[in-house]
Amino acid sequence: MLNIYELDRSALAALLEEWGEPKFRFKQLWEWLYDKRVADYDAMTNLPQTLRDRLKAETVMGSLQVEMQQSSQDGTHKRLYRLHDGQLIESVLMPYDDHRRTACISSQAGCAMGCVFCATGQMGFARNLTSTEIFEQAMRFAQELAEEGDRLSNVVLMGMGEPFHNYRAVIEAIRRLMDDLGIGARHITVSTVGLVPQIRRFAEEGLQVTLAVSLHKATDAERNDLMPINKKWHIADLIDACHYYVEKSGRRITFEWAAIAGENDTPEEAHKLGQLLSGLNCHVNIIPLNPTGGYAGQPADMDAINAFIGILETYNVPATVRVRRGIDIDAGCGQLKSRVIRPGDIAIAE
Repeated sequence: MLNIYELDRSALAALLEEWGEPKFRFKQLWEWLYDKRVADYDAMTNLPQTLRDRLKAETVMGSLQVEMQQSSQDGTHKRLYRLHDGQLIESVLMPYDDHRRTACISSQAGCAMGCVFCATGQMGFARNLTSTEIFEQAMRFAQELAEEGDRLSNVVLMGMGEPFHNYRAVIEAIRRLMDDLGIGARHITVSTVGLVPQIRRFAEEGLQVTLAVSLHKATDAERNDLMPINKKWHIADLIDACHYYVEKSGRRITFEWAAIAGENDTPEEAHKLGQLLSGLNCHVNIIPLNPTGGYAGQPADMDAINAFIGILETYNVPATVRVRRGIDIDAGCGQLKSRVIRPGDIAIAE
């Protein structure tokens, strides 16, 4: 059955024309789907019943099937979706006191990057998501918020997978988030472990989207152990690409730093990072590590993190601590999926 969200404006208009509907029906249906974000054809009251019945009979409003949900005391909602081929992906909705409503969405089922501290990286890679599967994760949250009189304000591609390993679909999804859901480019963040050619390519896209780079170590020898991708693109190449991105886009770049006790939270590490980033228009986002069963590291404490930030300030490198959300549930990337995997759920790609 046809997924209605796979149709762009011209394709949806063509479908309605093929069904013999007058041209103005396209505008009506589009407004219900994307402006009002209604998830039920029967609620589209200015469409004739015959059209609503045909839409119900021949199309579906999305392909993601909810496998499991968790809700945190802080208002965070974590959702596990089963895809049409049985693969599992995760999405998270995070509400903030300043009225931001941020969706964290996945770009792949699994991940090929193999970062040792990441639950998704420990699973291996299954497949890329389509642009519609990426977009639909945000759309689901947008619909539910609309029902409550609220709206989705931000989207971060920091869920399962490496977005730049699925570059074309991610760019298509970002453009749909902007065009169809009205999410401003500066309210969208895409995160990468450091795929250097794609960072340079992204700089040419002309998008004012925020770029976040998962760094976590400031020297090659140490980063190689945490993030195997560093053996292909060394830190010098990565930082050079980041300078290029900043120059081309005019945007400040964010570096993600998962603070691991005794591993990368020391004054020595802070000095290395400050020296590496000094002079680059950037911001360091420090996140206490989300522990996983496959990695023995533990989150750094706030005393160590505050001292770390103080040292970075001496290099004129701004840094803040990202508040961890959903700590009482499996809100970290890949954590919920790792609890419910059944035999056959993960088909590892060759």
